[in-house]
Amino acid sequence: MTEPSKSYQAPAVEKAFRLLRQVADADEPPRLSDLAGSLNISKGTAHGLIKALEAAGALTRNNETKRLSLGPAVVELALKDQTYLQLGALAQPVLDELQTRIGETVFFGLMHPWQALIMAVSEARNPMKISSRPGDTIPLLAGALGKLYLSLTDEKKAKRIIREKGLPAYTPASIRKEALYIKEVERVRETRVATDRGEYMAGVNALAVPAHASQPLALWVVGFAGSLNEAKMIEITDQVKATGERLSQDLD
Repeated sequence: MTEPSKSYQAPAVEKAFRLLRQVADADEPPRLSDLAGSLNISKGTAHGLIKALEAAGALTRNNETKRLSLGPAVVELALKDQTYLQLGALAQPVLDELQTRIGETVFFGLMHPWQALIMAVSEARNPMKISSRPGDTIPLLAGALGKLYLSLTDEKKAKRIIREKGLPAYTPASIRKEALYIKEVERVRETRVATDRGEYMAGVNALAVPAHASQPLALWVVGFAGSLNEAKMIEITDQVKATGERLSQDLD
C-alpha cells in the first residue's frame, strides 16, 4: 500500500519569501525590527535571513538608515522572463524606424527603482556610436532615465528614492543637489521628456520618454554630444515623443 505523498516544506525558504514579500509591499523600506515584528519571528532569525538575502543580491540595505529594499537579483530575475523579451521583440521595428530617421542609437527598456533593463536596441550606423546589448542594466539615477522614472511617481516617493540611492557624481555635470534634481523631475512631469547633457557619461547626451501609459517602460536616444547636440535634441524631441506614444499603443 502506497503511503500518501506529503508536500515538501522548507521553512527557511518560506520565511525568506514572506520577508521579501513584506519588503515589497511596505509603504516605506522597513528595518530589521519592523520585519521581525510583522512576521512574528525573532530578531536573530530575521537577521540571519536578511544577511543571506543580502549576500544573494535579493535585498539591499541603506547604510545610514538601515532600511531594506529589494535588491537587483530579484529585479533581474523578474525582468528577464519571456514576457519582457517578447516586448523587446515587438518594439524592435519601431526602434529601427526611429533610428533610421534620426541617426542615433535608440533604446527601449523597463525602469525600476534600482536600475533600468535594456530590452531592445537599434544602434546608429556611425562608426562612433553608443552601444549596449539587450539584457544589460544601467543604474536608475544615471542620466535621463532616473528623471523620467521619478517623474512617474509622486514627489514623496521621488525624494525617498533619491535619499536612499543618493545622487552619484558620474561626471562633473552630474546633478548632486536634491533640490535641483527634484526641480528637473518636476520639469519632466510637465514636458514628458527627460534629458541628460553629459551627466552620466562625459560628452554623451540623451533624452528619454515614456513608452507605456501604465508600465514604467521607456524609450531613450543616446549619442555623442558632437552629433546629438542641443539643436538636434530639440529637433528630434517631437519624433521621439511620438514614437513613445506609438509604442504605448502597440504594446497595449
